[in-house]
Amino acid sequence: MIQVIRITLKGIFRDKVFQGIMMLAVLFAFIPLAASLSMRQVVELSITLSLSLVSFIMLVLAVFLGATSVWKDIDRRNAYSVLSLPVSRMSYMVGRFYGIALFMLFVSLVLGLVTAIVVGMSAGMYPPARPVVWSYIALALLFNALRSILLVAVAMLFSTVSTSFFLPVFGTTTVFIIGGVTQQVYDFIHTQAGAESLVPFARHLASIIYYVVPNLSSFDLKVNAIYAINPTLNGILLTLLYFAVYTTIVLSAGVLLFERREIK
Repeated sequence: MIQVIRITLKGIFRDKVFQGIMMLAVLFAFIPLAASLSMRQVVELSITLSLSLVSFIMLVLAVFLGATSVWKDIDRRNAYSVLSLPVSRMSYMVGRFYGIALFMLFVSLVLGLVTAIVVGMSAGMYPPARPVVWSYIALALLFNALRSILLVAVAMLFSTVSTSFFLPVFGTTTVFIIGGVTQQVYDFIHTQAGAESLVPFARHLASIIYYVVPNLSSFDLKVNAIYAINPTLNGILLTLLYFAVYTTIVLSAGVLLFERREIK
């Protein structure tokens, strides 16, 4: 498995994915200028724009790296040479996942340092009314990385049953969109207004989707970082447990499907 992780990381850097990220990171240089247009909340806007840009870059990475990792190996017939070695399909899938996850954490660390520079510059030029809590920003970046890694597992699950990259890409993007609003929909259908405005079938369907699709809104700590709101310890621990359990289930399902797949 260690060898698969190493091959995965080498392949990502060989494809110049990191260089592409650094080109996108140039956009961070314009954040202080854009934030200065806000006369009262320059630092808050800098944090918002920085975390939003990090979230967008990590989403693109999660979708395309997770969606193309297995499919590309099969399409280019690289999987044959790897699976011909004394490596099980489970080790191959898990090694691929861990390799991408390590790269995602590395990118999150680099983008986090860039975010710290941008926010520090904005705070130096426009001292904020409330102090910047760097630990909350770091926590928001960490949970954003965990959300992206969970999406990698989802993308790899789709790639095990697809013969092209379209289903993994669009399927993972759909999961991201739905997963960001499932909590709000679930809360609404359990209110009196939701019970009166929706038929029972719609409410049951929404509940099923809520439990099947990952609840990605729980990983969003952007508000805590922007306004220095202390996140609850129970919420953090439950989200970490949710990440571990859900990712394990999705990855296990992907391994099971990949072991049953015929590679021609």
